[in-house]
Amino acid sequence: MQLETYISDLLYRYDCVTVPGFGAFLTQRVSAKVHESTNTFYPPKKALSFNEQLQQNDGLLANYIAEVEKLPYTTALNNLSNKIKSIKTLLADGETIQLKNIGELVLNADGKIEFDPSRHINYLTDSFGLSHFTSADVDREIHLKNVENIEVHAPIILTPEKRAKRNWIKYAAAAVFVLGLSGFSVATYYNNNTIKNHNQLAQEEANEQLDAKVQEATFVISNPLPAATLNIEKQGGNFHIVAGAFRVEANSDKKVNQLKNKGYKARTIGVNRYGLHEVVYGSYNSREEAQQELFKIRREHNRDAWLLIKKLK
Repeated sequence: MQLETYISDLLYRYDCVTVPGFGAFLTQRVSAKVHESTNTFYPPKKALSFNEQLQQNDGLLANYIAEVEKLPYTTALNNLSNKIKSIKTLLADGETIQLKNIGELVLNADGKIEFDPSRHINYLTDSFGLSHFTSADVDREIHLKNVENIEVHAPIILTPEKRAKRNWIKYAAAAVFVLGLSGFSVATYYNNNTIKNHNQLAQEEANEQLDAKVQEATFVISNPLPAATLNIEKQGGNFHIVAGAFRVEANSDKKVNQLKNKGYKARTIGVNRYGLHEVVYGSYNSREEAQQELFKIRREHNRDAWLLIKKLK
C-alpha cells in the first residue's frame, strides 16, 4: 500500500488528513514572504505539521483508499490498520520513516513522534506553477553619482547675450497662448450652450416617456395578483455525511428518496472525480455538529457512513 501517495493526494484538497490510530497531518496557509538577507521571494504555501493526538477515524483516508483500490470499506480499513502497525514497529526499532513528498517520522527519547516536513512540494493549489526566485539588489545611488559626474565634466553655460537674442520668441509664444485661450473660451461657451439645449430637450422627452410608463404601470397595478409564499429550506455547510456513491444517477435518486422516507434531509451533492453521484444524509456548518450526527447514523442506520469535507459551488 502506497500510504504516502494517498495522504499526499488528500492534502491538496483538505486541511486535515487523519491516519486512524496513528495521527493527523495538518496544513496551514502561509502568506508570501521575502528573505531580507538573500532577497529571495517565496510564494504562498501550505505549511505541513503532524499531531499525534488526533487519531480518531473520520473515514476520509480509508474511503479514499477503498475508492482507488476498488475495495470494500472494511477491507481498506483493515489494510490501513496493518500498515500502521508495521510503521509503529519500525519506529520502535529506531528507524526513520520517510514518506515521499510529506516528510520524515522518528521517535524521540520520550517515545513521541517527531515530524520533519518535506520542503520540495507546495500543497496550496492557488500557488500552482509558482516557485521561489532571487532578485538582485537595486542600488539607486549609482544613477545619482553618474549625473553628478556628468555635471562636473560638462557644465551647461548660459550667457546673457544669447538669452537676449531670443526675447522675440518669448513674446511670440505669449501671443499664441493668448489667441489660443480666447479661441478656447469661445468654443467652450458655444459647446456649453449646445449641450445645455440638448440636455433640456432630452429631459423633456424623458419626462414624457416616464409619464406614459407611470400611467401604464398604474393601470396594471389596479388589478394585483395574490402573493405566493414558498418556504424552501436550503441546506448549507461544507461538512457532508456520505451515504454512498452511484455510477447510475437513477440509483442515487432512489437512495435519496429512501433516506428521506426515513426522516433524513438527504440529497445529492454532484459527481466526484471518479464519475460517481454522491448521496449524503445531510450537510452541516461545523465539524463538531457533523461528527455527532455521523456517530448517530453509524450506530442506528449505516456503519459505513463517512464524513466528507467539500465546499460546494
